[in-house]
Amino acid sequence: MSSKNINKITRIKKIFIILIFIFLSILLLLSNIFVTISDKRRLPNLESSKKELAIRGNILSEDNFKISSSTKLYKATIDTRFLDRKKKDLFIKLFSIYSDIPEDKIKEKIDDSLKNPGSIVLSYNIDSKTAKNLKELGFKLRHLNVFKSIEINDNKILRGLNINESGEKRLYSYEDTLTPVVGYIRKYETKDGKTKVNGIKGLEKSYNNILNNTKDGNLKGTRDVLSYISFNKNSIIQNRVDGADLILNIPLRLQKNLELMLDNFKVKLGADEIIVSIMESDTGKIRALASSNRFDPGLIKQSDIPYLDVSAIEFLFEPGSIIKPISIALAMDKHKIKNNELFSAYNGHGNVNSKGEYPRGKFKLGRFTIGDDHQFTKRFLTIDDIFIYSSNIGTLQVAQRLSGKEFYEGLKSFGITEKTQIDLPYEKVGVMPTIRQFSAGESSGEDNVFKATISYGQGMTGTFMQMLKAYSAFNNEGIIVTPKIVQSLVVNDKKLSLTDDTTSKVISKKTANEIKRLLIKTVTKGTGTQAQIEGIEVGGKTGTAQIARNGKYQDIYISSFFGFANDKNKKYTIGVTVINPISTGKYWYYHYASWSAVPVFKEVVNNLVKLNYLTKSIE
Repeated sequence: MSSKNINKITRIKKIFIILIFIFLSILLLLSNIFVTISDKRRLPNLESSKKELAIRGNILSEDNFKISSSTKLYKATIDTRFLDRKKKDLFIKLFSIYSDIPEDKIKEKIDDSLKNPGSIVLSYNIDSKTAKNLKELGFKLRHLNVFKSIEINDNKILRGLNINESGEKRLYSYEDTLTPVVGYIRKYETKDGKTKVNGIKGLEKSYNNILNNTKDGNLKGTRDVLSYISFNKNSIIQNRVDGADLILNIPLRLQKNLELMLDNFKVKLGADEIIVSIMESDTGKIRALASSNRFDPGLIKQSDIPYLDVSAIEFLFEPGSIIKPISIALAMDKHKIKNNELFSAYNGHGNVNSKGEYPRGKFKLGRFTIGDDHQFTKRFLTIDDIFIYSSNIGTLQVAQRLSGKEFYEGLKSFGITEKTQIDLPYEKVGVMPTIRQFSAGESSGEDNVFKATISYGQGMTGTFMQMLKAYSAFNNEGIIVTPKIVQSLVVNDKKLSLTDDTTSKVISKKTANEIKRLLIKTVTKGTGTQAQIEGIEVGGKTGTAQIARNGKYQDIYISSFFGFANDKNKKYTIGVTVINPISTGKYWYYHYASWSAVPVFKEVVNNLVKLNYLTKSIE
């Protein structure tokens, strides 16, 4: 046989063998396809969903600074069954660098878990920025093969570093600013294990439901090969809705200035606490509500517990002489005082001194003797004398002209022992005598001891905010306004005004303007002269009261000055109360309002001028 024929047969054999191989390969492929189709197996879920946690709303100052805000927290988890033990140290080092958690803490958790491998949480308190960085680390760890796949239920699975939302954290960027008004929160855990917060005091409490009116986001759709959600007409897209934001009437700059000022005055006066508030007289907008006693809501210590209450609405005290303008206004409005009328000073019981002053007045009322602090150079007083020199005897004579019902209902109309309706929780109201007690002896024409003592602010209790609201009438033509801290809400990027137009006319414009004149005269000639500021209209009334315990007055004083400061365009009602200033030693006189509350008031007005909330007139 020729070589040519041999080569031909060899080629044919090779082709035949190749064809048999191809045939067998196709047969094997078809067999595998058939087995795969017919075999019952666990298919991966083609649908995927992702929830996005909604968070509590913010509390912002009028000038758009975040006083209180929430941020998401994330947790970092791994399953140690998937961790390559040879690369454990590498993982610990990298995770520590990215999370800023010490290596020894991470190592301890991982080593404990490796004794019984499974899922562990490395941290619950990861902020948003760190979470983003750790997610990037997760991808890098896969490329470095730090985690290896294992077979579970006949399927190979790979799990690496997981970063998931764990809840929210409340932040107070300016620490103790606007406390205790802003309040504080308490954490709780939802059914699905997320950390959320509820307001316990202050604005956090009163607006808790609005701040927490949230709706978590939800994305549901088909999962692609890279495990990302792809969307179609059957997908569910529910956007996350965070809680509403509160925008306050209080600008941060003004509030912070007053707080720093009060810190200095608290030391100087040796006081337990100083409270200050500024309110627009015609709108009720609270422009500042400051205390010398504050705390950091994000880090409350045992020593902060006495500071958690809002003293402006929760601390009850006898108002003292700051109630006298209200008593006189009620009588004046009922036409109980004649023009140029004179009232006895009840000071004719002794000799005139070298200054031409009569002894301090003494008024007998049953078994009680009521006296005056001021010595007058005359025996009969005008209403101006009574007002600007704060005569107890003159004021009680005026109050006796009102019936028990008129006096009681008049005080109530001014908001005394009534809630002011300010947007803060736990507001107290105080106590005062009943109509029946005010009316005792009325039919026989006897003087009433309850009307007498209440007319100058003893034998009753009220709050700082009640007095601030009442004094707005004297700077607003007889109309009192409702104090409000929150200006508006922002819900889904829409601003909703919360302006409260609730007002009440308690005295006539004529009476209000007459009391206003007397308050200004008290500053120019009476007990409030240290409050004068050139170019600003200032009026006010001092009040010094003792604290009673177990039915007896103690050597503990509360000094107040309430009034107003105006320019040509703006009108502010302002209150200052100093609780327990120094009353002994070198500075014993600090317990008098003219030496404590009045200087604080003046500095408050100076701050309003300095920050352009008031403009001095140039004559």
